[in-house]
Amino acid sequence: MFYGLVILLFLGEDLGAEMGTTPNLKQIVTGRCYDYVTLVNPSFRYDCEEIWREFQEAVVRRPPCDVSVWDYRRMFRATPQALPCDRLLFWSKTRDLVHSYSAVARRFWTLEDTLVGYMFNDLIWCGQKERDRGFDFSSCPTWSTCMNHPVYSLWKQASENFAASACGNITVLLNGSIENAFNRKSMFGSVELDNLNPRMVDYVNIKVVANLEGPFIESCTHGSILELIKILRNRGFRWTCTDRDVTLMILQCIQNPRRFSCQSYSHSLLQGQAAHL
Repeated sequence: MFYGLVILLFLGEDLGAEMGTTPNLKQIVTGRCYDYVTLVNPSFRYDCEEIWREFQEAVVRRPPCDVSVWDYRRMFRATPQALPCDRLLFWSKTRDLVHSYSAVARRFWTLEDTLVGYMFNDLIWCGQKERDRGFDFSSCPTWSTCMNHPVYSLWKQASENFAASACGNITVLLNGSIENAFNRKSMFGSVELDNLNPRMVDYVNIKVVANLEGPFIESCTHGSILELIKILRNRGFRWTCTDRDVTLMILQCIQNPRRFSCQSYSHSLLQGQAAHL
């Protein structure tokens, strides 16, 4: 829905400058593109070689700290994608769980399920200081030192497009075990939220999930979630909020079955089943 550098960008953390462009970048990106249009979503038709050319032109024709959203415009024109209503899943600081949830529910789309998200997930790239010299595989600038970091700019535009396409009911999964589960500086808080259209979105369904045994810091009635709800109200969105989603709790217990809370939960479920026999 959405992972290396991208996650660090979303969390507002820093990156070491020693990390260069991902080796074999072209083969990975074009291979993922062919995989997407052949196996993942064969109903879509795209020119993977053209997408790569437009991406490459956007990056290597500019200095590594000067690749803006605008520079990717031709690449995004080559990757138009209509997204389904009632199925978009947004998230912040819930990386692993959100993709498990999406896989199990089999009805949600995260940003990483779109063509652009699928192609560039977990990759790093930058050009060299001398234009037209190709990608720099030895070192890329720390993203926080750049006004227009090439990785951030691509994901910013992808996030804008994803949110602007949202319609019907959407879901937002936030981490209740940290302070500022809703952070205005995150990609969701600073980009996606502002690009949601209240005339197209019926409900914003907030799901707050804490770690199995805490800490339990934020919920639908406490912390930064209240700020999110206030923003939604002021912009005219209808919303729901839950911090006791059964499916999410079960997913966490599958991953950590020996947790005390999971054993107690399993016991309660067995009692409930026995009562219906």
